Amino acid sequence: MRIIAGRAGGIHLKVPAMVARPTADRVREALFSMLGELVQGAKVLDLFAGSGALGLECLSRGAKEALFVEQHGSAATLIQENLTKTKLSGGKVTKADAFAALRRLADDGAQFDLVFADPPYTKKPGDTDFAGLLLANESLPKVLAPGGWLVLETMVTKRDSGVIPNWEVVRDRSYGSTRILLLQLPTISDAENPGAAVLQSDLADNAPGDAAGGDQKDASPGRPLA
Repeated sequence: MRIIAGRAGGIHLKVPAMVARPTADRVREALFSMLGELVQGAKVLDLFAGSGALGLECLSRGAKEALFVEQHGSAATLIQENLTKTKLSGGKVTKADAFAALRRLADDGAQFDLVFADPPYTKKPGDTDFAGLLLANESLPKVLAPGGWLVLETMVTKRDSGVIPNWEVVRDRSYGSTRILLLQLPTISDAENPGAAVLQSDLADNAPGDAAGGDQKDASPGRPLA
């Protein structure tokens, strides 16, 4: 795994042994093609951070700062080592449960322009639905700055008639077994969020990220989640 572009482009990252499915380079390349200029100068929150690859990619591409939240001590240590190796400034690592961290950040009034979340997949009946719990979490909307974006990585599953309450799905892409959702709070208008126009224009122009092999499922508010 490596940083794809920016100041630290090409530098290889350490991946914790407990991370069974690090986000593939091609998926990250497609994702950051979608995000484009939204990364520049952004305040980033990387939940379930693993190796920290998503937040590190943001810092490499000009994000102002990135907070990495990872509950496993060995992984948190490796994120710090990756920060040191890449010589990227603005990164801070917090060893904590993602939901506890969200509560604390919301209580402190912290807000972020981009929130990345790559929770454990729900693979079989009885597994905890971390993605569902995250989307329903009352602290998550509070830590999104006005016009902020949530980038959620989940597993591709059979769709049903359910919807994502209180979220607008702007993009829905599948890359093999990986599903990437770009979401916003639906109360945000284009006037308040210039970045929305960037992505909407990108949709019309068939963004470079679409060339990475993703199945395209752009959505209007209320699109089924799974």
